[in-house]
Amino acid sequence: MGGINLEIFKFGMYVMFPIGIMYYFGTNLDNRFAVPGFWPKPEECNKVPHDREEIEAEYARIVERQRRRQAFMLEEEKRRGSN
Repeated sequence: MGGINLEIFKFGMYVMFPIGIMYYFGTNLDNRFAVPGFWPKPEECNKVPHDREEIEAEYARIVERQRRRQAFMLEEEKRRGSN
């Protein structure tokens, strides 16, 4: 059978193989797996209003957009009904 050297070699492989795999896949992760331009730039993101005036202005803008959309939907429904 095998000798003590074989057992030492097997033990070394059992210990070093997982460590080597973790080292290979764990180093330099930013350069290997990063996708450039994945996160949007701050100027491309939506701005959350913080002040009371900003919140009221945003609320008024949303309400106006909903009213325009509702008026458009009513006009579309009238056009479909008259045809």
